[in-house]
Amino acid sequence: MILRNPLRAAFSGLGVGWGLFMIIITVGSARGLENGIKSEMDGRAPNSMFAWTMTTSMAYKGFQRRRYPRLTFSDLAWLEENSQHLELVAPEVQLGGYQGSNAIVHGSKSGAFDVKGCISRYRELKPMRLVQGRFINEGDQLNKQKVCVIGSRVHNVLYHKDEPVIGSTIEIVGVSFTVIGIYSPIATGEDAKEEAETIYVPLTTFAKAFHRGEYVDWISALVRDDVDPEEAEEATVALIKVRKNIHPDDPRAVGSWSMAVEWQKSSMLFSGMRIVSLIFGALALLAGVIGITNIMLISIKERTKEIGIRRSIGATPLRIIRQILGETVVLTTLSGLVGMVAGVGTLELVDSLVGEGGDGGVFRHPEIDFGTVLTVLTILLVMALIAGVLPAIRAVAIRPVQALQNN
Repeated sequence: MILRNPLRAAFSGLGVGWGLFMIIITVGSARGLENGIKSEMDGRAPNSMFAWTMTTSMAYKGFQRRRYPRLTFSDLAWLEENSQHLELVAPEVQLGGYQGSNAIVHGSKSGAFDVKGCISRYRELKPMRLVQGRFINEGDQLNKQKVCVIGSRVHNVLYHKDEPVIGSTIEIVGVSFTVIGIYSPIATGEDAKEEAETIYVPLTTFAKAFHRGEYVDWISALVRDDVDPEEAEEATVALIKVRKNIHPDDPRAVGSWSMAVEWQKSSMLFSGMRIVSLIFGALALLAGVIGITNIMLISIKERTKEIGIRRSIGATPLRIIRQILGETVVLTTLSGLVGMVAGVGTLELVDSLVGEGGDGGVFRHPEIDFGTVLTVLTILLVMALIAGVLPAIRAVAIRPVQALQNN
């Protein structure tokens, strides 16, 4: 059929090719969106959550509204002891407040950077790559050592290219600290830039050196894997309200944000997008296969004499069926492969264009994995065999004598 009427064969296979093309494009685009969102979430533990206190909006237990119940180290210890949902509770303190920059000096160079106090397990909350040296440990914390770990951007600004860093000193708003490590962020985009301009010092040292006492700016925590993230967030907020004598229904006093909840929502969204993409692509593919079935039926009708002659000289029904099925499978597979190649090529083109534009935001590296391709090809092959069944049955039903008389 393909060689006898190539134009008709091409048009009949267009539907199948378009169906495969749509599957590749939709699944690949969904993966590109997934990659972009996951990239934006990089640099934070997927099971992390954060909470902070604000001004109360309701009076409670003799306390007036518009009170600011600040968190302390003892509050965090109590929260970790009483929570059934959290496996790690860590204080967050930042010099100069949220997004505050501070004067940092090393020799003749200076810059304005963020300074945070943290505990030794902080890297579990915010993964980072150590370029040189080490991170803060329990000994630094216990002995209130004046040591710090600096971001890659801080290193580039304050130090000459080949200047030794580990063991050198920097001044943070007039207080000298010894540099024990350099890190680079795992996050990308604006988050990476902000993180690379941050300096970490032991929490106890921070409290003493900068006269912060036991006050905490906000809480960072890791949610246990065996609990529901949304339930954990609500329970944590409720515990903070109990600890700080805040009205249970006060909507403003405690703020929170959960990476665990966002990650869960994103995972559900990604799964839904993949399923929808495959369903719509499969429907387009089915429409194309039906088109090939109709074309094959027309071809069988046009080749009635040929089939009759073959039957009269001894061709068995099985041989006729194999021929028709073979033609259908070849036409369907070739059409599908053309659509698949076009789809993959389009994804590669889009990927290169997005890459040339720099940060792709929430759409990065559209791709399709080998498993999906293999699944689609298997479905295509099954559909091709099904598409050839009706034409094959029609061909076998032709009686040799009747076919020769009618032609």
